Amino acid sequence: MMTTSLTTLLAIVGGLVLAVIIAHGAWTARKAGPKRALPPLEEPHFDAPATAETAADADSLEATLPAVGRPMRRPSARIDALIDAIATITVEQPVSGELALQHQPGSRRAGTKPFQIEGLNAATGDWELPAPGERYGEFQAGLKMANRSGALNEIEYSEFVQKIQAFADGVGGFVQFPDMLDVVARARELDQFAAGHDAQLALLLRARGAAWTPGFVQQAAGRHGFVAGALPGRLVMPSSEEGAPPVLTLQFDAQAALAEDPEALSLRELTLALDVPQTPADAEPFAAWQEAARALARDLEAEVCDDRGQVLGLHAFAAIDVELKKLYQALAERDLAAGSPAARRLFD
Repeated sequence: MMTTSLTTLLAIVGGLVLAVIIAHGAWTARKAGPKRALPPLEEPHFDAPATAETAADADSLEATLPAVGRPMRRPSARIDALIDAIATITVEQPVSGELALQHQPGSRRAGTKPFQIEGLNAATGDWELPAPGERYGEFQAGLKMANRSGALNEIEYSEFVQKIQAFADGVGGFVQFPDMLDVVARARELDQFAAGHDAQLALLLRARGAAWTPGFVQQAAGRHGFVAGALPGRLVMPSSEEGAPPVLTLQFDAQAALAEDPEALSLRELTLALDVPQTPADAEPFAAWQEAARALARDLEAEVCDDRGQVLGLHAFAAIDVELKKLYQALAERDLAAGSPAARRLFD
């Protein structure tokens, strides 16, 4: 499936098209040089509270009850039948974590699709990534059936089968694979659903007058909760959920960030983006996106506009909000609610 931007957001439901937002109605540019950052006063910091994983579904409790003397089998937190093709590997006796690690494939990818191998810990009943010092009474491998690169195909599935068969042979196990034609058909259906329910909103902030230096942008963004990201030219608004993707990203030319003297360069355009499926609806990421756009536009003296040269007004944000509510509902009905582990893995 291909990613969508604000240009195709309204096509999610009604086929309408909103353009990715670019410049419009620029004020008469002043001749002054780029705005520069003031000396730092205080570095912003963020504390992200940890969250707990949910317990097993009550409907599956009976199926997971252990035999006498055996630990209860718990569901996997990494592999999900909604989005993964799952191969099961049985062994006659528990296998050491060292042996399992020794026979892990060199790459846990089949084409563009990642896969994971988990072992059922014989002592705890947890599905986990194999680790030294542990023993495993069963294994399973989950191959993602779709992502933003598209649906799983026959060639990728065959590569997965080869790698997992080699792993099973190495640990002395017997592996059962789901039927390839069935998996590929499910992958195409999942990809079709995801392609129609994906949304990455992006708008541009353009300088109305004086340009900015990277330092000035970082300082202004820092006042609104943004911190440096992992990539050059990328600032992020962290999630309050530990380990979760950022709520928003603010990007500028990476070459400017990598320049020997970034403060000698001028910026006139920034991209503010929201990856909708990655953040729960109840966290109100759309409101955060809209508010950040307004606040940054005010502080940077920038226009928020689209590629038709029109300023994005309140009515445009309201129209997007209506369509987003429909999107959130459709994802939740498919058990792929925005911000859920399965949704984050699918829309990756």
